[in-house]
Parts: sequence; structure tokens; C-alpha cells
Amino acid sequence: MKSGTTFLLLAPAVFALTVSMAAPAQAQATRTWVSGVGDDVNPCSRTAPCKTFAGAISKTAPGGEINCLDPGGFGAVTITKAMTIQCIGVEGGLLVAATNGIVVSAGANDDVYIHGLDIFGTINSNPLAGIKFNTGRALHVDQCIIRQFQNSNGVDGWGINFVPSTAAELFVNDTVIADNGNATGGGNIQVAPTGSNVVNVSLERVLMNDGGVGIRADGSNANPLRVQIADSLASGNIFNGFTAVAPTGKVTMMISHSTASNNANVGVLANGANAKVLIGDSVVSGNLVGVNTTSGGTLQSYQNNQIDLNGTDNTPVASVLLH
Repeated sequence: MKSGTTFLLLAPAVFALTVSMAAPAQAQATRTWVSGVGDDVNPCSRTAPCKTFAGAISKTAPGGEINCLDPGGFGAVTITKAMTIQCIGVEGGLLVAATNGIVVSAGANDDVYIHGLDIFGTINSNPLAGIKFNTGRALHVDQCIIRQFQNSNGVDGWGINFVPSTAAELFVNDTVIADNGNATGGGNIQVAPTGSNVVNVSLERVLMNDGGVGIRADGSNANPLRVQIADSLASGNIFNGFTAVAPTGKVTMMISHSTASNNANVGVLANGANAKVLIGDSVVSGNLVGVNTTSGGTLQSYQNNQIDLNGTDNTPVASVLLH
């Protein structure tokens, strides 16, 4: 009877130990949630949301999605896997100082989606970039506002700093990128890949205003860098509106149904022997110089543009046939 009693007393303890050793770590969820009143110790479920994107990302499965449950400031985050951050319809913000808002360092086959965020840098705090992309297959930015990334610490501030070291793509739609960069450098969008990879960029309905530059596409280390810009505006920038740069490598920039206006330097610039810009059905007006080429760059027009009322128009532009 004594031995039986001993077995009955020991059995529950042995069973509990076995279960605890066999139990897996908490599984990541395909969809997680953040809230202005959340807590990062929570599982990031809809009923127990996290407080920050950084807290939620470790609990979100690769290819999963973080949603904003209610308005809030959800902090800077580094994304290392396929991921969506979706806050359209809710005031989802990131306020950062002396750092980047979102850093993407994902895998070669990973797509990252950023939807509906207000990303802004603290004034006089030397923030770096609203979104910095290092690695990944593609970055999609939709219905966002990215502003006030101005750095006076010897580092250029950018709204989007797209600097992939592998083949990659950038898609930006319906987004305002403004007040980034300053008179010493930086700007609203920089695309400057490294490693001689093929990089494709598509901008549609993007505002790139009141920054250092509108967009600077540097194909010096690309093979090639291809940039398509449609229905977009680069206005009021300290330097150029649309700039393609490639003394080596290759960059081609196609601008259609877009406007470069009131920029304090050149509206549209092709700089370097391997830089080529084509303009169609677009407006270039109110800039110090309308269009220009330097260091052997090529700029061609489909002859259906309005290039006028600049300090110097630099027309006519070499033509290319409509097809």
C-alpha cells in the first residue's frame, strides 16, 4: 500500500515535468495588433495588443501582418523578414530622433509592405531616414506621410533611403514625402544601390516637396537602375526636382504625367555618361533651370511637354518618337 501511495504522489509531478519539457515556445501569429494603450508583454492579439511595432514584430510570423487597433505612436522598428505593417484608416505614427524610423534588412525573397503610416523626425534631433531599405526583394510604401528627416550632423537626412545591396524593387504610391533633407544635403527620396545589381523603382502619385531634392536616383553601382515616375510632383526643393546620376553603371528614368516646379536649381537633370532621362506629357516650370544635362548625360522629350517659365528653360530638348 505504501509503494502505491508513493507512485500516486510522484506521478503528477513527473507528468507536469514531461509536459513542460515537450511544450513548444509560444507560436508566432500571422496577424498581430498594436494599440496606444497596449503593452509589449502581451501576446499582441486583438484583445491583448502590444504597445510598439518592435514589440509586435517578434510575435508575428514571417509573411504576417501588424495592424493598428487604434491611434498611437508605435516607435521605430527594424524589419528582418517578410512583413506587412497596415494602419490605413487609423492614425499610426512613428516619431524618431537621431535614428531611422523603419529599417528593412530582410531576406532576398522577402516583400515588405508599409501602409498608412505617419513617419516623422523630431526637429533639431538629427534623424536619419524615415524608411531605410538595406536588403529584401521589394519594398511597397502606400498612403504614407514621411516628413522632417533633416540632419545637420554630417549625415544626409532622407524620407526614403533605398540602398539595396542585392537585386530589389521599390514601389511607392499615393504618398507624401516632404521637408526631408536641408541645404547641406539629403532630400525626399534617394535610390542608390550597391553591388551592380538590377534595381527597379516605380513611383505613382507621389509628392516630393520642400526637401533637399525631390528624388535622386544614382545608378553608378547598378546594372541597371530603372526608375518609372508617373502622376507625381517634385516642387519647392532646395536643389533639383528629378535627378538621375550615373558616371558609371547605368540609370534610366522615365517621367510621365508629372511636374517639376519651383525647385531652386534644376527641374529635371541627367548627370553622367550613363544617365538617361525621358520625359513625356509633363510640366517643368518655375525652376531656376528647367531641364539640363551634365557630364555627358542624356535627356530626351516625347515633344508633348510644357517646359516654360523657368529662369532658363534649356529647350529645345532632343526628341524621341511617340509609339
